[in-house]
Amino acid sequence: MTARALVLAGLASSPSTIRYPLHSRDTLLMVDGLRSLGVEVDTSDPEQWTVTPPRGTLRGGADVDCGLAGTVMRFLPPVAALADGPVAFDGDPHARKRPNDGVIKALRDLGVELDDGGRAALPFTVNAVGRVTGGALTVDSSKTSQLVSALLMAAPRFENGLDLRHVGDRPIPSRPYLDMVVHMLRQAGAEVDDSEENRWRVAPGELTGREWVIEPDLQNAVPFLCAAVAVGGRVTVLDWPTETTQAGDRIREVLVELGSRVEWSRGGLTVVGAPATLPVDLDLSDASELTPSLAALFGVNRGPSSIRGVAHIRGHETDRIAALTKELTKLGAEVVEYDDGLKISGGTTRPMTWETYADHRMAHAAAIVGLVAPGFQVSDVACTSKTWPGFAEAWEQAIRGGTPDEVDG
Repeated sequence: MTARALVLAGLASSPSTIRYPLHSRDTLLMVDGLRSLGVEVDTSDPEQWTVTPPRGTLRGGADVDCGLAGTVMRFLPPVAALADGPVAFDGDPHARKRPNDGVIKALRDLGVELDDGGRAALPFTVNAVGRVTGGALTVDSSKTSQLVSALLMAAPRFENGLDLRHVGDRPIPSRPYLDMVVHMLRQAGAEVDDSEENRWRVAPGELTGREWVIEPDLQNAVPFLCAAVAVGGRVTVLDWPTETTQAGDRIREVLVELGSRVEWSRGGLTVVGAPATLPVDLDLSDASELTPSLAALFGVNRGPSSIRGVAHIRGHETDRIAALTKELTKLGAEVVEYDDGLKISGGTTRPMTWETYADHRMAHAAAIVGLVAPGFQVSDVACTSKTWPGFAEAWEQAIRGGTPDEVDG
């Protein structure tokens, strides 16, 4: 939500404020990327950022560091296409392996010139001329919903808006994120018609500056809820929203399927873990970010349990299916790897060092395993700074401090 609010605020016609923004490497890279395009972002108050868009055209001649953030490498190129000169994009070494052919092809189909050396990935340069015509566009967004989100957010600034269709032979993954971006666009004053399946029509017009209030990051809270299940304990996450478009909210339903108790309590969400999980067969196509934490749970419990519908997470910070298969097998679990998921049966754990592959969700999974696996180490918990620099401290406080057993979302 913070990333989307920053983009919409940067494209608006008046200043915006973002209350309770997420402070992480990804969001600060987005801030720096917008600043390079001439957007003023004041982050001096950690509880409220102020975003002031430029009076005229976005500034070209810029360099954008995407780090390992899919949001930056996908959300900002359509924005950069509106600048008055070239904008160069690059990122971490692994970011060059993340799929970005969808955004590059879509912008070319809209008449935007890009120089990518034939890689269809980072690094590339958007040769912007200050305007994008827009109009009808077809894309295959079966690899990531971020392609549609990126185009929709910039669409009101296109001269003819955008009539966007998904034409892939597979559904768009992580659909709740599209609900989120459509809802936020409408809040910013955009006209969006999504009444037809796999089609979005965005009218040209101004986005208005406003106050954005950012919800707690439910996905970052998932490993804490899973911790209660792993050890048969109890965890409360404060301020869990009763209504949300966040995909992470699916965890409530999944934990009930696993046999745990989930209840609203003391202003938050409480999970009371069952002594043992029930075997399940999950389709997580709409909530694939849950995969690492749930796979960790299955790896330390008797199974078998399956996760399917998440082929697209092979293109995330790492190939998460392959990485989970390797690390869980090292742990002692039996793992069957599918193109689109895994089947996991937990076994007797072995001492090991869990590799994180510079992936914050792999580190979250390791934290869960480490609660119950003797002789267990994590190679790099610092990679959680991608979305939550304070994860390790919050984890230790929740698991070892115990007074109270609550995590502030």
